Amino acid sequence: MTEMLARNLSNKAVMGSDGTEVGTLHNVTTDLKTGHLRDLVIDPETGAEDANFAFDRDEDGRYRVPANRIEAVKDYIVIRR
Repeated sequence: MTEMLARNLSNKAVMGSDGTEVGTLHNVTTDLKTGHLRDLVIDPETGAEDANFAFDRDEDGRYRVPANRIEAVKDYIVIRR
């Protein structure tokens, strides 16, 4: 995967591989020992709560999407649903 600075990802829109808008990137989590990306923390799009996404949610209702679900990072972050 191509390297990219985290600040370039801030507030980037997140879309499912099926074209569904999931939300906006809020934060990322990393493994402190290895430095590898662990999860994307996503603020849900209005109405996305009803879209039946199979992602875990944190205490604030944000989606936690495992990094291995990332398919592309361009204008959007595309994740496999």
